[in-house]
Amino acid sequence: MRMGCRSHSHRIMLLFIFQIFLSLPAGNSDLTSDRAALLALRSAVGGRTLLWSTTQQNPCQWAGVQCENDRVTALRLPGVSLSGQLPTGTVGNLIHLRTLSLRFNSLSGFLPPDLASCTDLRNLYLQGNDFSGPLPDFLFGLRDLVRLNLAGNNFSGEISTGFNNLTRLRTLYLENNQFTGISGLQLPNIEQFNVSFNRLKGSVPASLQSMPATAFTGNLLCGQPLDSCSGNGTSPATSGSEGNNNSGTKKNGLSGGAIAGIVIGSILGFLLLLVILLFLCRKKSSKKTSSVDIAAIKNPEMEILGEKPIGEVENGGLGNGYSVAVAAAAAMTANGKGEVGNGGGAKKLVFFRNAVFDLEVLLRASAEVLGKGTFGTAYKAVLEVGTAVAVKRLKDVTISEREFREKIELVGAMDHVNLVPLRAYYYSREEKLLVYDYMPMGSLSALLHGNKGAGRTPLNWEIRSGIALGAARGIEYLHSQGPNVSHGNIKSSNILLTKSYKAHVSDFGLAHLVGPSSTPNRVAGYRAPEVTDPRKVSQKADVYSFGVLLLELLTGKVPTHAFLNEDGVDLPRWVQSIVREEWTSEVFDLELLRYQNVEEEMVQLLQLAIDCTAQYPDKRPSMSEVTRRIEDLCHSSLRDDEGPQPLLVHDGSPRHAG
Repeated sequence: MRMGCRSHSHRIMLLFIFQIFLSLPAGNSDLTSDRAALLALRSAVGGRTLLWSTTQQNPCQWAGVQCENDRVTALRLPGVSLSGQLPTGTVGNLIHLRTLSLRFNSLSGFLPPDLASCTDLRNLYLQGNDFSGPLPDFLFGLRDLVRLNLAGNNFSGEISTGFNNLTRLRTLYLENNQFTGISGLQLPNIEQFNVSFNRLKGSVPASLQSMPATAFTGNLLCGQPLDSCSGNGTSPATSGSEGNNNSGTKKNGLSGGAIAGIVIGSILGFLLLLVILLFLCRKKSSKKTSSVDIAAIKNPEMEILGEKPIGEVENGGLGNGYSVAVAAAAAMTANGKGEVGNGGGAKKLVFFRNAVFDLEVLLRASAEVLGKGTFGTAYKAVLEVGTAVAVKRLKDVTISEREFREKIELVGAMDHVNLVPLRAYYYSREEKLLVYDYMPMGSLSALLHGNKGAGRTPLNWEIRSGIALGAARGIEYLHSQGPNVSHGNIKSSNILLTKSYKAHVSDFGLAHLVGPSSTPNRVAGYRAPEVTDPRKVSQKADVYSFGVLLLELLTGKVPTHAFLNEDGVDLPRWVQSIVREEWTSEVFDLELLRYQNVEEEMVQLLQLAIDCTAQYPDKRPSMSEVTRRIEDLCHSSLRDDEGPQPLLVHDGSPRHAG
């Protein structure tokens, strides 16, 4: 009897071991298939733009690839110059994908049908490409989708009621496509929605009438939150031209004679206005106004270069060429202030330093959108002599004119080599404009997370540490102006760069000008845990945000964006988990690991970032101490030509750095 029990237990044990043995090679085989799919993707659309080493067997170490349990679960390749069509057998073979981001590339054609195999997909970001055709039905079988962004493509046809099957969907961005229908959508759980600038007609579905009007602009739609519909649901723009054709006049309408009179009167009024404008222009040009040297506002280094965004672009939107001059002029005309410049009683630019151009010159400048940020839209304005300035149109300014001028005077008085100087401002009831120096290299965010193709210049340790030091000095200067003076919105898109990579801090002092509706929800990845009102940020909360900025510099990863919930990680928590496991080498950006003899300084800066992002404010250093520590490690790099003994292993294996 005892022998039978023992034999039975042995059989169970052998069966258990055999099952474990069978499961062991499966993980490697699965990861091998994922690696093959990634290489097929690179061959099809990437060329040399995806700098993945074919000699490295583990694809989890490749840029943009994230793995869990020996499977690829996230693929993030935004803005890396991918082109062509996505073939089957590439992305569709990554069946454990939860996040796929291919935004801002040049991909075209239809979505590959085998994408239906990625049933775990939660976040799909394809905005800013050239995909076309109707939305494929397999998309509505991805029941776990939470965020879907297809904006800025050429998708067409109906916006299918198949979206009703995606009960977990919270974000749906379909703007700037060619969609023609929207009826029947039932999305009770949707939180973020945009179908603007398509070819949609009819009425807004009832389940979407709580969305803002901006989510539907650029279409022929009616009904809440837009104008009310008449008749059978056609838009007001079309329904007014229909009606009863059997009657000589429309009910509650105008007679033909009245309409003709209105048309003739409008033409005469337009001609009269044109004559007055020509007369005023000739009168203005005949005056001997004193000319100014516009070029004095900038040095010759500020030549016009390729455009790079100076602010964050919301919802993946692209600049639409909207002119700040047209907007400001229209607002002043509507307010009865058509005269500009030095006219009596007219609004004009207020300069903090020498006035080198007037409002009229600024309004005549050509302008283009650089980006939409937390506090408003930024434009690049090129003045008549070719000098470029940056103009920010503030939104949601809720304070009085007197309070605005008092607060903006304090901002204009800030003067430091690592701050973007505020040159001038304009205030009227409709428009609040701020004029800054134009930074030709754009933002640190664009530099870190923009083009990663073959033409990209790797950011070495010297550049990154120099940017960190310049930004720290700028923020330290702000804090030195008083115990209650803080920046309030520190993030990589607010660190602007010159051609020599000199860092300048921007957007300081603006958090106190706007209302709660413009509070920076989308910078939650930088926000200290104790901050409840983004308009009231302490200096120690600034230190926390700067610590996240340092982690971003060191890791090359994007901090979590609560507003978009895409392509980001909780950097402080992620770094802490890696360091606790003594895998410090896994933290650093692969671009940094190629540089020898700076490992000790990298670890020192990592430790400083961890100190800055301490949970409790009193555990964080001051900005003066932060600046001193960065200066020390930068000087250490310059002094030690031979460099310290490496603390990191460059063959990909981790080693404890402490």
